Amino acid sequence: MPLLASGCKSPDPSRLEFTRLVAHWADYAHEDYLSFIEDAEPEIVQVGFYGAHFWSLAHTPQYNGYPAHFPVQGLTECGNWFENLNAELHKRNVRVVGHMNLKFLVGDPSGDKGPRGFFKFYREMWDDKELGRRPVEDPVELLEMDAGGSPITNNSYSIGGMKEYWGCLNNPHWRAVLKAWTKRGIERGLDGFQINYFYRHNCLCDYCVKAFKDYLTGRFTSVQLKEFGIADLGNHKFEEIVGWHDPKESTPLRREMLRFSQISNKMAFDEVFVQFGRSLKPDLIASQWNHIGNFGQISGDERCMLPAELWGTNEDYLWYSSGSSAFFTDLEAGILGEITLQARYVRGTFEDKPFTFGKYESTRIRVAISELLANGGAPMGFYTRFTDPEARKEIVRYYQFIKRYEKIFKANRSYAEVALIFPRKQVHNGNIEAVEDFKRIGNQLLNAHVLFDVVPDDLVTEEKMAGYAHVLKCDSGLDELQGKTDLNTFDCPPAVRVSASIPSRGKELDLHFVNYNRTEPAQKRSAGGGIKDEKPIAAPGVKADLILPENARVKRVEAITPEMPEPISMEFKIESGRLKIQTPEFFVYCVVRITFK
Repeated sequence: MPLLASGCKSPDPSRLEFTRLVAHWADYAHEDYLSFIEDAEPEIVQVGFYGAHFWSLAHTPQYNGYPAHFPVQGLTECGNWFENLNAELHKRNVRVVGHMNLKFLVGDPSGDKGPRGFFKFYREMWDDKELGRRPVEDPVELLEMDAGGSPITNNSYSIGGMKEYWGCLNNPHWRAVLKAWTKRGIERGLDGFQINYFYRHNCLCDYCVKAFKDYLTGRFTSVQLKEFGIADLGNHKFEEIVGWHDPKESTPLRREMLRFSQISNKMAFDEVFVQFGRSLKPDLIASQWNHIGNFGQISGDERCMLPAELWGTNEDYLWYSSGSSAFFTDLEAGILGEITLQARYVRGTFEDKPFTFGKYESTRIRVAISELLANGGAPMGFYTRFTDPEARKEIVRYYQFIKRYEKIFKANRSYAEVALIFPRKQVHNGNIEAVEDFKRIGNQLLNAHVLFDVVPDDLVTEEKMAGYAHVLKCDSGLDELQGKTDLNTFDCPPAVRVSASIPSRGKELDLHFVNYNRTEPAQKRSAGGGIKDEKPIAAPGVKADLILPENARVKRVEAITPEMPEPISMEFKIESGRLKIQTPEFFVYCVVRITFK
């Protein structure tokens, strides 16, 4: 818990810091898109496609459908269109991050119609002047392979009747393709890349087998390998080298396979974007699009087995998807449809670098923005639905609010009195029940309105824990805090969440209140049909009883909300070293600024 007088550590000028992001996979060719950008004034615009989506589909009759919704057909025509869009966005003082699908290929290597999709591009449309020489003649050599030596395929989407294939990130020739695409994206005016489809399947190609054997050699002795049933590693034939898998079917060897998968993916990311990409553009923004859901581990989360020294290194910001775990409310059952706990986990693990969440709902626009902002994130992920006039109005209102008070949001740090430890070491040992305990305690703390951070156990140090009044592990309980007098307390409705932060310049404490109360859709647990179904119900004033740091002298207390054009000055009392305040009624989001002399 940082000192209020000095605030946070001085912001690192080499770190990317931002508070406003918009992302679109569709509608970015809409006639109002650029005027929306002008009104909302995001700092980062995540738009356009420069990886496997682009080179698989932009030239096909399916160019304007899922997933990329390209505005024009043709590799040259669409590439030029994106280049022009990037130039227009730069004129509006935003940095452009392009989506980069690393692996997911659509097409057919051969057939009655000849090669299609990616394979037609690679065999017939690859331009040496644009991309350099092709790494190999046959694109099938680039793919993930099953145990029989055939490409791994899917028919999940069947776009244009084509199958889905996967490039292998352990294959150096595939990495060469990615480097060619990266170079081309930078030439087209990108400031960075958002990486997606970043997971490894059960690939048994020669490159994966060799890399896994090298991994095991560097990690285990021959005696230890025998415990895995591997008597002669050099001649051992693996029946599988899995990635994500059912935790109930996990074994120590399977978890090593998953760990290897995630480390090797990270090595590919660093080689292509950090080493190569930044050799072309030193300030290239590098980011990953990952999944966490409701803390799914081993069967999900692209980083769940990564060692701490690789988690988020060399990355500027993170995108996490919560999937179907948070896009509805059931207030009677105490379900707020929130990502508060996930956001605190990402914030605590990523050392306060920017991050955002995609919640896959287009209804609770104000809540989606507010909960990220309150917990150190950068609003917002998907569903900045500017084509809906009401949604556009609120996005612009909230983004302008963030811009107006940027000094308290950008590069701030969490202020908390309790550290809740996330059991990452236990996940690495296959004990995901510990994660269920973590979620239970985390939700108890949220419901009790305790100010807490989440810290993974492999990042715990004595110095870091010294800043907290209390440390709770996943086998703890809320009863450990009962009767403690060294905690801040809040008297507020159950549908309100509380957090606190300190701006980088210090001398101020900011309390964040997010109100999830609403009139819910008639259909139980419905995601709703757009912002018309958000229907917030205003929260009454929240009472707070706060411990003042020693020798702190309060100068001013005021409340700000996106709906109020000016701050509201608040009365306060100080009794026995504690500050007592009550917020005004607020709609969805309220920040109380406590400034010190």
